[in-house]
Amino acid sequence: QVQLVESGGGSVQAGGSLRLSCKASGLIDSYYYMGWFRQAPGKERAGVGDIYIGIGTTHFADSVKGRFAISLDNAKNTLYLQMDNLKSEDTAMYYCAVRDRPFYGGTWFFNHPDSVDYWGQGTQVTVSS
Repeated sequence: QVQLVESGGGSVQAGGSLRLSCKASGLIDSYYYMGWFRQAPGKERAGVGDIYIGIGTTHFADSVKGRFAISLDNAKNTLYLQMDNLKSEDTAMYYCAVRDRPFYGGTWFFNHPDSVDYWGQGTQVTVSS
């Protein structure tokens, strides 16, 4: 059983930055994918981006591309989401996720919340304009 604990959420003005962290209970090297998803009030949970652990390649939703970045600290078993130039539409609960089995979805992992094996509890991000 994998436990994921997010932190780093908060309130920020538009144009500002935040860095979210996700501490995993297991060894990140053993996972296939880690990713970030978000859910705004009244909307479905949607993917933000992911990282393929084996190679370290990252992929992002068009809405955040160029503004968000994902990184790993394997020694700390921690995943990060750096969010710059935040917009009001980025306001949501942000969730860390793990896929610890091979993924053959045809598109990137972040496009498939139904393929997540483990979820964190979420951290709130609020961007005011």
